[in-house]
Amino acid sequence: MRRPVIVTAIALAVVLPLSGCVSWFQPPTATATSTPTGEDVAADLAPFYGQVLTWKSCQGGMQCTTATAPLDWSDPSKGTIDLALIRKPASGTRLGSLLVNPGGPGGSGYDFIKDSVDYATDARLQSSFDIVGFDPRGVNRSTPVTCYDDPAELDAYLYDIYPGTPGSDEWLAAANATMKAFGERCLELTGPLLGTVDTPSAARDLDMLRAALGDEKLNYLGYSYGTLLGQVYAELFPGKTGRLVLDGAVDPAASDFEGTATQAKGFESALKAFLEDCSGQSDCPFSGSVSDSLLQIRALLDSLDASPLRNSDGRELGSSAMFTAIILPLYNADNWMYLRQLFAEVKKGDPAYAFQLADSYNGRNPDGTYADNQTEAFIAINCLDAHGDGDVAQMREEAAELKKIAPVFGPQMSWGGTGCPNWPVPAKRDRVPIVAPGSADILVIGTTNDPATPYSWAQKVAATLENGHLITYTGEGHTAYNKSNSCVNDAVDDYFVNGTVPPDDPRC
Repeated sequence: MRRPVIVTAIALAVVLPLSGCVSWFQPPTATATSTPTGEDVAADLAPFYGQVLTWKSCQGGMQCTTATAPLDWSDPSKGTIDLALIRKPASGTRLGSLLVNPGGPGGSGYDFIKDSVDYATDARLQSSFDIVGFDPRGVNRSTPVTCYDDPAELDAYLYDIYPGTPGSDEWLAAANATMKAFGERCLELTGPLLGTVDTPSAARDLDMLRAALGDEKLNYLGYSYGTLLGQVYAELFPGKTGRLVLDGAVDPAASDFEGTATQAKGFESALKAFLEDCSGQSDCPFSGSVSDSLLQIRALLDSLDASPLRNSDGRELGSSAMFTAIILPLYNADNWMYLRQLFAEVKKGDPAYAFQLADSYNGRNPDGTYADNQTEAFIAINCLDAHGDGDVAQMREEAAELKKIAPVFGPQMSWGGTGCPNWPVPAKRDRVPIVAPGSADILVIGTTNDPATPYSWAQKVAATLENGHLITYTGEGHTAYNKSNSCVNDAVDDYFVNGTVPPDDPRC
């Protein structure tokens, strides 16, 4: 078994068929410039807040630009980084910019809008706002975190199988050594940026982008991890909050173990819902009760630890890569048909489809290259936000507890202490509740059976924010806006367009 899987919290669009997105770029021609707000900031920050953004045509009706931010907000003299942006200009009466973050951390907001603007926002928002996608610092087209020269290095990190049994001294030694070497490689290739990709720094970038775009207040739609970025922004700049929607909320105060345990229960609950649905499908690869099927899945994962399945490219499918393949379709109930296919193929001894799903989750292209740096950015940002605890005795106690909480997925999500405690730069953010006193009203959306950001987190975030308002979607899947029902969509659209805050949770 390789390292423990890190679950990315990101708003995933329809997954399959699995193929790369094709971009068709037009010759770059200047089409518009921004008018910064001109607000009063410290002298060393004025060049950033006052920069004029030049938008150029980049893809059928969209416009792209690059902003400049300080490498280190505490000392802007240390250098600068680039931030990549793309927007779809408002098609109707423009109210301002709406910045969108798809989650991760490490998800590309640029690609999210470029490839999936109609998934990110509906026609009503696209009529009223410039829909702006951006890559946060360290991510993708912005100045990136870099951790390898050869994609085979990332292959080894993601897919290699450790010696020994999970949690054994031999296994933990290999896991710790792998993470330490990976972190050192990231520091070697990324340099000082690796220590400045924390969420508070990204929130400061967000405020600078707001001003450079010409918006007096921030309008923001954050999915999944993007909800944490939105909360941190509201905490740092409560007076600059305009209309913020946080869909699939992340609890900013959850410890490593609390977060893992809550996610493990969430994915286990989603798996049970899948199995209940599967029993009524003609191609369901399981028989018997849901409990029987859960036992079969755990046995399958254990068998892959004992005897991995070799793929045609030489990679071996162990339980960790299989877990990655399983959770991808669990994010969205519309993709459960692919989960049925996955189990059927692996039961027959064929790992090809499992690797296709795992590769899609990890952003790996069929030729072995990677589409972006989501894995590297995810780890770098998370480890700056909180280092965790690498105590072996504590990890073993927590692994036993996770197995009780989630017998199928708990073992796959254990041993997280081999990760960030071995990271080469120190954490910069404390995991504490965020109240954001003095902010504007903030909508918090929670889906009752969301596997990645469980409903209890949305409840807690809405209750903790001074001006938080909960919108509940009763259903399956990760995040709800523009992918659930008109009740959710109308509440969000009315808030963004008219400033209407629901008097009570509409319980959609």
